Amino acid sequence: MEMVISFPGGARVDAEFGSFTVRTDQPPQGGGEASAPTPFATFLASIGTCAGIYVLGFCRQRQLPTDGIRIVQRLDVDRATGMVAAIRLEIHVPPSFPEKYHAALIRSAEQCAVKKHMETPPRFEVATVTDA
Repeated sequence: MEMVISFPGGARVDAEFGSFTVRTDQPPQGGGEASAPTPFATFLASIGTCAGIYVLGFCRQRQLPTDGIRIVQRLDVDRATGMVAAIRLEIHVPPSFPEKYHAALIRSAEQCAVKKHMETPPRFEVATVTDA
């Protein structure tokens, strides 16, 4: 998969791949206009939405309604480093959701590919290339 990262102006940085464009920006204090999420916020959103796609798939396979289901993602940040120390996902279900599936929902969310890549991170290679 190839993504092309472009700089459309200001503090905006976009990623284009296939027919999609993911737009990012910085808050005003970072020199941006807050016209889109920051790259880091987009990254964090990918964790919860990835878990969500697995929860959705679990429910669809069993023809369970998803009305009232939501995932709340919370972060614990290390004050000394400013780095995320823990990410907590809470799968909120309505009272009518069958209790026997609660643990299975957790197991489904834990299959998230973003989470798995964070647990076993890839090697990063960065280079400059001079275009002709």
